[in-house]
Amino acid sequence: MGFCMDERNKKGVGLGRLVGGLTASAVMLTVIQAPANVHLLAWVAWVPFVLACHPEVRRKRLVFATYLVAFIYWLFNLSWLWPVTGPGYIVFAMWQSVYWPVLGLTVRFVRRKQWPLTLFVPVVFVGAEAIQSVLFTGFAWFFLAHSQFRVLPLIQICDIFGALGVSVLVALVNGLIADGVLEWTARRSISRRFGCKAAFTAVVLAVALGYGFYRLAQTPHYVHDGPLLGSVQPNVPSHIKEETDNAQAILDDLIVKSQACIDAGAILVAWPETMVLAAMNPGYLRYLTPDREPRRFERQILAHAEGQAYILFGAHSYKVGHNLNITDQYNTAFLYRPDGTPDLLQYDKIHLVPFGEYIPFRHSAPWLYNKILFLSPYEYDYNLTPGDRYTVFTIDDPETETTWRFGVLICYEDTPATVAQRMTVATNGDKRVDFLVNVSNDGWYVYYHDGRIVPSAELSQRMAISVFRSIENRIAIIRSVNTGISCLIDSTGRIRDGYQAGDLPEAAARRQAVEGWLVDRIPIDRRVSFFSRWGRWLDGMLGTTLVGLFVRAILDKKIQRHKRKHQQ
Repeated sequence: MGFCMDERNKKGVGLGRLVGGLTASAVMLTVIQAPANVHLLAWVAWVPFVLACHPEVRRKRLVFATYLVAFIYWLFNLSWLWPVTGPGYIVFAMWQSVYWPVLGLTVRFVRRKQWPLTLFVPVVFVGAEAIQSVLFTGFAWFFLAHSQFRVLPLIQICDIFGALGVSVLVALVNGLIADGVLEWTARRSISRRFGCKAAFTAVVLAVALGYGFYRLAQTPHYVHDGPLLGSVQPNVPSHIKEETDNAQAILDDLIVKSQACIDAGAILVAWPETMVLAAMNPGYLRYLTPDREPRRFERQILAHAEGQAYILFGAHSYKVGHNLNITDQYNTAFLYRPDGTPDLLQYDKIHLVPFGEYIPFRHSAPWLYNKILFLSPYEYDYNLTPGDRYTVFTIDDPETETTWRFGVLICYEDTPATVAQRMTVATNGDKRVDFLVNVSNDGWYVYYHDGRIVPSAELSQRMAISVFRSIENRIAIIRSVNTGISCLIDSTGRIRDGYQAGDLPEAAARRQAVEGWLVDRIPIDRRVSFFSRWGRWLDGMLGTTLVGLFVRAILDKKIQRHKRKHQQ
């Protein structure tokens, strides 16, 4: 892997060698995010990329090669988006590919300056993850950290640094290896300076692991048993779910599984996002006659809840204007109470998915909006309005006479760190909720094959990402997901296999493209983490530094010319 200059190639690095190095990284990055999770490859995944970005490679060639390989990488890894967005999936892959030329040019600049890769690889590659997680509402996916979701001692540092703290550790080792390869290629020996870098890396890893083992050991002293909760998992592909004729059958099935949870002792049962196919907010229902389907659904769910348990379910809600026109539509979580009444509170999803739940530029640039409307997965103009309140629901536990507080993450709200953080901790630093519930519809990401429903990689990747929200905020999450994966994740990030009662597969990872239910007792962690109080401070530092480095890399030639001109 010594991508070094030779006499025959003084004017630039060959395209084949450049593409080969980039492709090697792309393959390893793909493997580490696969369901099998070969996490050890993450520690070397970016090394070929770094070595390929030789200081003498031509800028245009580097931009072309990095973008080409990145585009193929994203097309393959985002293929589960094709059934949802169609052409939008290709446009999104084109956008995501822009990051790789930025990485390539910045690494090329760092190598030209002969700065230590051990330190700068984390800044560059994890800085890109920080920007990717916020730009255009963010896409917090395919991070180095996510490959380590099962290595519990290593990832406990998330309660200080967030998930990107783990990415920094992995990138640090990548940078050290790249430094070592380049030094050995140039000198056929390893210097004392490299030994210092290796010692520094070893100390950082040892401290991180030591902290992780300490946090895991102290956890039992801060955690106590919470209420019995139920999670319902239908197995309904979205193209079937969206057919309104199926609404009643889907609701009947939800109630059957929900009743099984209640019979097993659950005081709260969660149903997935938008599985009740109607708008269910009181402000809309009051305009409907009793025979209309939403009103019938309301009566049916309330009758199911009355005298039994709390039912948390996902549906739409409509804001009705003065002329009885629908002015806004929300993706909402509702809570029906065992006293036979709807809770006065509801949670409207805050973090909306571009092209899936809204099309950008609807009001700011209508001409552009009309041109990109075809990227929506719907055949009609479907735009949601984001919520503006982090709702805290409460439930009363008759067994312990305790009132429990919880928040809801709808769909992809478990992927960006900010939503879970703000849902968990109030502005004064106190914990607002005892646990979180993630309700989602991943029926978009399954396929039919030989009459069977086949899951995509998206389902397991989502579960892995949820792990980091639990650790960051020291809070347990129970997931209720259409087509899977429904499970309980404790405050150390451990995905709990098994349950107290249920009929889903014992191993959480096998709960894909199957239906069923589970009941388990959720653990309550009273710790308030540093990350919960201070948020994504590391992300801001790394993202800002990468932007500065990239600008410096772009202006490097001008700065060098300016210096030479003044020296003359």
